[in-house]
Amino acid sequence: MAKILCVLTGASYWTLKDGHRHPTGYWAEEFVAPYSVFTDAGYEVTVATPGGVVPVVDTMSLEPRMAGGEETALRQEAVIESADELRHPISLKEVHLKDYAGVYYPGGHGPMEDLSVDPDSGALLREALASGNPLGIVCHAPAALLATRDANGHTPFANYRLTGFCNEEEAGVGFADKAKWLLEDELKKLPTQYSRGPAWKPYTVVDRNLFTGQNPASSGPLAKELVKALSS
Repeated sequence: MAKILCVLTGASYWTLKDGHRHPTGYWAEEFVAPYSVFTDAGYEVTVATPGGVVPVVDTMSLEPRMAGGEETALRQEAVIESADELRHPISLKEVHLKDYAGVYYPGGHGPMEDLSVDPDSGALLREALASGNPLGIVCHAPAALLATRDANGHTPFANYRLTGFCNEEEAGVGFADKAKWLLEDELKKLPTQYSRGPAWKPYTVVDRNLFTGQNPASSGPLAKELVKALSS
């Protein structure tokens, strides 16, 4: 059975510019929707985090108002509870990329805290891009691309077409004026050819083997594109 590596944040909080530690983690839909797509397609999922810590779900993402209703929230919670992979992550240091058909990074505000500066994740992303195998990154997870820069500030992701959580969406959840930096701004500085669709609507961008999605609603469609690429 072919495997897909799912790299999750290990952070349980996000440090805002005033020093406040906002509770966070990974966003439920961004794990659940792709996990369901991958496993339904017959792939085995391996979860990896910095240091092999057990990832925590952002509880806000399981609130009915954020999940799209109580029924959806309960369904997502059930998948998280049944996914043993979440309770037995491997460390990013232990990853052998050749063991996986593809790599997927879900978001949540957690990656803004840890994956954006994690050297092991940065090395993995550089290797994954060079491999030519599908690499999927959604919502806030493109923050991890900031850790792919070398000592001179250069990154192999420079000028790739991609998307990620936009400033308008960050303002919509009340953090645009509280964050130390905004993802859209930093991706443009990297530099990448950043683009976005309407706020909260599914929007994905594919450039060579890099697959990116703008927001939680994009995670399911992105996963389907990854599976299509893996089976082609």
